[in-house]
Amino acid sequence: MKTRKHDTHWMVGVAMMAAIVILLANTPLGMIQLPIIKATTTHIPVILGAILLGPLAGTILGCVFGICSMINNTIAPALLSFAFSPFLSTSLAGAVKAVWVAVGCRAMIGLVSGWLWIGLKKVKAPDLVALPIVGFIGAWTNTVCVMGSIYFLLRPEYAKAMGVGIEAVFGLVMAVITGSSIAEAVAALVLVTAIGKVLIHVVARMPMGRSAAEN
Repeated sequence: MKTRKHDTHWMVGVAMMAAIVILLANTPLGMIQLPIIKATTTHIPVILGAILLGPLAGTILGCVFGICSMINNTIAPALLSFAFSPFLSTSLAGAVKAVWVAVGCRAMIGLVSGWLWIGLKKVKAPDLVALPIVGFIGAWTNTVCVMGSIYFLLRPEYAKAMGVGIEAVFGLVMAVITGSSIAEAVAALVLVTAIGKVLIHVVARMPMGRSAAEN
């Protein structure tokens, strides 16, 4: 009965964090439209969920984020939305690649963040050290995985969309990774540290907090 109770609390926690992800993904605070791509803060509750509830929860929340991204890029397409929406692809292979970029890469945010947090806690890293590290690396995972996947899987399509030669794609991808991603990563570092420090104390007093690492 105790295990079932813990499972219920864990599922409620995941559902609550998923609701926050969906809310952010459908407001200007979560998906900020830039000229070329949509910048996001939606990865922050994914990272927090992975910290508080474990890697499995983080992976689920990342998938929720990815599905929201896929829907948003289908309904309100931007220049690179073909890379995030299978419905904008002209081939089955392109559709599969888009699902990976939109959903698979976002699942990696939660998976990496969750296991990184567990690893840091095993080496006794204090929260004020572990939280900013996980926040920064979690956000960085989003950008590197997405842009890296676009480079390796959708390089010709990206070059065509950007109106450049295929040899210029690497430089453009690296510019995104080292440019706008820094702002996202720093924002995640600050917010994950500030919010996470408070939530850790709250969740630690609940049954799901004591069993999070098991998930």
